[in-house]
Amino acid sequence: MDLGIAGKRALVIGGSDGLGLAAAEALAAEGVRLALAARNSEKLAAVCKALAQRHGVDVQGKAGDITDPAAIAALADWVSEGGVDILVLNTPRPPSPMRNFLDEDDDGRWQSAYRNQLDCGLRVLRAIVPLMQGKGWGRIIGITSASVKQPMPRHAISSVFRAGLQTALKHLVDEVAGDGITVNTVAPATVITPTFSQFHDLDRRVSEIPLRRAGRPEELGATVAFLASRDAGFLTGQTLQLDGGMTRSLV
Repeated sequence: MDLGIAGKRALVIGGSDGLGLAAAEALAAEGVRLALAARNSEKLAAVCKALAQRHGVDVQGKAGDITDPAAIAALADWVSEGGVDILVLNTPRPPSPMRNFLDEDDDGRWQSAYRNQLDCGLRVLRAIVPLMQGKGWGRIIGITSASVKQPMPRHAISSVFRAGLQTALKHLVDEVAGDGITVNTVAPATVITPTFSQFHDLDRRVSEIPLRRAGRPEELGATVAFLASRDAGFLTGQTLQLDGGMTRSLV
């Protein structure tokens, strides 16, 4: 299926691993040129080379810590020349282990989660979105969590800030609609990545999912690619729950 985005350029935050890499892989398969941002320069270089060889598209990487405002400014300057049509906002993980709200009594963990999951996301949006305006077309796709719709046990420190990022993205819907830019989020739960099993009891999580299985990274990638597609042009302000039916909320 031709999604109509070949030749577009996507900036994928956290694009060298996990869910960000899954999104980058799916977009590259559609002929999208990639600009990937990640912390580990060696891993990033290897991923860029592999994606370019596999899909025959231009893939460039910019190493840096997006919790550092200076790194975000450098990232914006780096992508400004080639432009950005699609922004995939995939912020870092919260501190581990995960805990219930009343057990989260360490201010340092709260500050770390704020920087990793909300502050850096807001700064990326403020730096990158102006570069996307004025073209008449664009896609902003946030990767958050199913916990923004239905709080999950021991996810307090994550849910609070991911919900804040979700709110910011919702505000953007009206502000960029006149530029032809859509804003949507994917809210995954129990999607298996190399690090997932380090932090979660997989058997317990799967038992809570109606489909009785975990999600695959390529399923998240396909969802991101659809939201970036030509045919998703009338879909904005929405949250797609990629959780196998785990979230029971009506809205």
